[in-house]
Amino acid sequence: MKKIFALLLIFVSAFAFAKPNPKAQGYKTHETKDKSVPVVYLIRDISPEALVKVYQATGYKTSGKVGVKVSTGESENSNYLRPALIKNLVKDELNATIVECNTAYGGGRSNNIDHIKIARNHGFLDVANGFDLQDAEGYMTLPVKGGERLTENYVGSHFADYDTYLILSHFKGHAMAEAAKSVCDYMQGGRGIVCVNVMNRISVDCDCDANPAEPDMHDIGILASLDPVALDQACVDLIYTASDGGSVVERIESRNGNHTLEHAEKIGFGSRKYRLMEIK
Repeated sequence: MKKIFALLLIFVSAFAFAKPNPKAQGYKTHETKDKSVPVVYLIRDISPEALVKVYQATGYKTSGKVGVKVSTGESENSNYLRPALIKNLVKDELNATIVECNTAYGGGRSNNIDHIKIARNHGFLDVANGFDLQDAEGYMTLPVKGGERLTENYVGSHFADYDTYLILSHFKGHAMAEAAKSVCDYMQGGRGIVCVNVMNRISVDCDCDANPAEPDMHDIGILASLDPVALDQACVDLIYTASDGGSVVERIESRNGNHTLEHAEKIGFGSRKYRLMEIK
């Protein structure tokens, strides 16, 4: 009985201080029944099997050398995707290489030696067909087509060694829509890329934070799409319509997160309108 009570106490303590979301009621999502817009697939389960299933639902077929872009995390406390969750998809399904670049900020992954050490210590070298630090030997530039603020984007020189990419993300916000567009444009106009977002441990802090704030909202599921803008917009909509998403909504708006999506659509990166298809 004491053990059961202790488990209940842990559960309650995790969500007792969830910030109510005043915008959940009446929020208008970007979901539509229009068959001309991109499809975003959603599975509520968060498991290795569910990750494979939602990826397969996109119908995307990899070819040639496959890279999986995933954050290997700053510390054991950061909310990166754990290797046990991604192994079935990355190694068994795709036989892919995990790829990453050194960070621009001064964290534990800002140089080749420390970065590879963290990737090894966190277990990522065991769940893929190799690990490639793409900027270990320098950079290459990609043009930004239609950008209003950038004309070029720097990526690791190994970026060109891959034929297709899976962008596997723990859902959180990022700036610079134009830089992301340059990557998709380079990869056959986006046809060489498929994107998956895992919506678990949704903290107000980025995965780059070694000691992020503890999540105060529930896990949602895994989403996947061939359109990165539609995918992120669907995730944002799910946050806004969650009754306990108040803290994350506040962080999104304080960092102008919605403007990033608006700008991405404006420059032709993707569509904010989407059809949501839930799979079991």
